[in-house]
Amino acid sequence: MILDAAAIRERLPHAGAMSLLDEVVAHDADRIHCRARSHHDPDNPLRSEPGLHALAALEYGAQAMAVHGSLGAADSAPPRAGYLAAVRDLQIHARRLDTVETALDIHAQRVMADAHSSIYDLAVEAGGERLLAARATVILESGETP
Repeated sequence: MILDAAAIRERLPHAGAMSLLDEVVAHDADRIHCRARSHHDPDNPLRSEPGLHALAALEYGAQAMAVHGSLGAADSAPPRAGYLAAVRDLQIHARRLDTVETALDIHAQRVMADAHSSIYDLAVEAGGERLLAARATVILESGETP
């Protein structure tokens, strides 16, 4: 493990239970592998009455993207908020996440990034089975005051 949940929370603008990742398993300049077990939590903030829809895996992927971006930023830089602007090639291979017994493995591979946006290929898996795949674009806040 490279980062635990507490270290991840320091790198994300998310607070409390909305910080979904438990650990960063590995990363390099272009990719990150995270793991999460929060899909089992009955108080998961993305969960509805019927359960945790598999589309929530997109948020897990977006958080992995954010952590990856923060790992390349200066240590003194505060976390920058980003907004999911586009999702392409979305493939969902499960109905719900709360029924998945094993931890989620979240993979994000950077396709392109500049000071204003990032594009990643995402894959969320459990027990070697793909649950979700997509290409996601995030627009980053400038960090400047208007």
